[in-house]
Amino acid sequence: MNAQVRRAGGTVWAAAAWGAGVLALLLGLPPAARRRLPDRLATHWGAGGRPDDSMPLWAAALFPALVWLALVLVVAFLARRPGGATGPAPRGWAGVTLASGGVFLAGGQASIVWANLDKSTWRDADSVTPWVVSIFAIALAAGVLAWLALRRPADGAQGVTSGPGMSIPAGQQLAWFARTSNRGLTMAATVTGITGLLLLVAGYGGLFSLHPALFAPFALAALAFLGCSSVQVRVSERGMKVTFGPLGWPGRHWAVKDIDSARVEHRTPAQVGGWGYRLSGLGTTVMVRGGQCLVIRAKGKDFAVSVDDAERGAALLNSLREAFRTNSPAAEGTSH
Repeated sequence: MNAQVRRAGGTVWAAAAWGAGVLALLLGLPPAARRRLPDRLATHWGAGGRPDDSMPLWAAALFPALVWLALVLVVAFLARRPGGATGPAPRGWAGVTLASGGVFLAGGQASIVWANLDKSTWRDADSVTPWVVSIFAIALAAGVLAWLALRRPADGAQGVTSGPGMSIPAGQQLAWFARTSNRGLTMAATVTGITGLLLLVAGYGGLFSLHPALFAPFALAALAFLGCSSVQVRVSERGMKVTFGPLGWPGRHWAVKDIDSARVEHRTPAQVGGWGYRLSGLGTTVMVRGGQCLVIRAKGKDFAVSVDDAERGAALLNSLREAFRTNSPAAEGTSH
């Protein structure tokens, strides 16, 4: 239950950061370029690609912001209803709505500003048709990624009892899954990503004297933060698989035959040299949060991952390892 609460809390904070970032972009982009914009901005285009309606600059900034606030409030209200935030499907639709809606509105605002740049009147604004097609595709991709990221198995164990080892009934297969996330790293990824996006829009739109390449370091940093923001661990008869980030990629896998032992240790970021994927005298550690870690010994090296309910994962791994060695041809040959 604690793991589920932590995961839900991290998701809420990430959604809040995304909502605030999109709101800031919608409100701030037109005023940031006001010296290069006409008094009224073209905000609607006809079938021929020519502008046919306009708004004052303040209204062009405020209107999409109010639309975004209404969307966020509706999603928050529906998600907070009894049963509305439970299960992967509700989280999925909420994530799709916020991700695709935010990208579409932010992209639309950027296209309006770009089309009106350096125009003496709104009637001279450029066509936004190429922008709309691209924005729609990017918003669709953002929604798909959000759905994949949130459609994850629930935290906790499945059919496993606690302890350093356990007996596995004949003919049955047991699996254990756990997930841990870091709210701070998720926030860092969101803030860094939004900052990079703002620089990209500003560079390509000519709002400031910024080279669009400045976006690259922020994008790489956001991906690094996002990859270290959460970790998923699955133990089954296939061994142990560890995946990173909300999309579960990249990942590492160890077969049962390659695992010598599994145990639980208490580790802190200070012991392993910080957060994320760390190499130290203790071996390799995936440090998402300090505390209980599942540690395996494989091919003479230690690998640890900070994850909740690590004792069950270690117990199942040890049992699977013993069962494999007992049933392997080498073990059978030794017993005769």
